[in-house]
Amino acid sequence: MLNIAVLVSGGGTNLQALIDAQNRGEIPGGRIVCVVSSKAGVYALERARAAGIPGEVVARKGLTPEQFDEALTQTLQKYQADLVVLAGFLSILGKKMLDVYQNRMINVHPSLIPSFCGSGYYGLRVHEAALARGVKVTGATVHFVNDIPDGGPIILQKAVEVQEGDTPETLQRRVMEQAEWKLLPKAVSLFCDGRLEVKDNQKVFIHEGRRS
Repeated sequence: MLNIAVLVSGGGTNLQALIDAQNRGEIPGGRIVCVVSSKAGVYALERARAAGIPGEVVARKGLTPEQFDEALTQTLQKYQADLVVLAGFLSILGKKMLDVYQNRMINVHPSLIPSFCGSGYYGLRVHEAALARGVKVTGATVHFVNDIPDGGPIILQKAVEVQEGDTPETLQRRVMEQAEWKLLPKAVSLFCDGRLEVKDNQKVFIHEGRRS
């Protein structure tokens, strides 16, 4: 059973998708042991409390990037995290976190990478850009985290159609419901079952059966 830590910065809808999947028995190889927020008072911490999951706050304010990186790493190590999931976590991670959790940290992004991703693309901005470009299909991507924003090896992707009259808000909601909330628990389950293998720090292979 692997220990899963979830990093959040806001409302925690993707966190809730993970909690719900865990409660349905869809992540048999792991369990969420802590939720860590970069801000105090966010609703994601309420979701964690309601689920009986310990919540921690590691605030960026007043810390240098190096101090924040160290504090975050120490908090995760306190809970002996095997997998770190970024679920709407808006802080840039430093070298120590990236080194300690190499190929053990995953993120969900609300587009089909490499479209509408990288520095500055987060939240509604992604969907605003997709609509401005006039794409007919968007979606979500779950990927491993490396030192390039949204640049790590891709684990799973799912397409979502853009509909006539979509606003950034309606598109965001459909991408969450049809893609993000399905992909993220699946990727976590695959990781916890030992079925993900990263080759050359570029491609992810998904094995059929559970690996020891």
